[in-house]
Amino acid sequence: MPESTDSDLWVTWDDYHRAIERLALLVHDSGWKFDQVLCLARGGLRPGDVFSRIFEVPLAILSTSSYRAGTGTQQGELDIATHVTSTAGALAGRVLLIDDLVDSGVTFAHVKAHLEARFPEVTEIRTAVIWYKACSVFQPDFYVDYLAGNPWIHQPFEEYDGIRSHQLAAWMKKGQGQTGLS
Repeated sequence: MPESTDSDLWVTWDDYHRAIERLALLVHDSGWKFDQVLCLARGGLRPGDVFSRIFEVPLAILSTSSYRAGTGTQQGELDIATHVTSTAGALAGRVLLIDDLVDSGVTFAHVKAHLEARFPEVTEIRTAVIWYKACSVFQPDFYVDYLAGNPWIHQPFEEYDGIRSHQLAAWMKKGQGQTGLS
């Protein structure tokens, strides 16, 4: 794993999982109770899943996308899915909106407005992320690390961004596929 610098923050699987747990503890210690977790896919899927399990609340998923080009490193136009996926029915009550990070803040600002307009049964929305960058126009309610700079966060699952299904066998044979198993 390369060493982190002002322009690059390198995160291991262990670091990533501990950060999700620290975020969950922050929310718990706040005393705020919520009825559902709504994660933003893709980055919020893992934190959302952990929160749903730890807090024993339903998990809802809203797909958003703005980082598509350059194996997910170049931001483009924001797309927000029309529907929220949940087995618990429509979003309602107090909702914790969770993602891995807030970068520019554009996604969180748009999604929060989208939810307020489309889901009148939602009475309160609070937000949680692992990383909150200073360049963001949106301040999350809960976050683990405030990043005064604007480093690119190299998350452990990004190793899959450059691999395709037809390359997987050779990749695993070289031992690269075992990095997430430790």
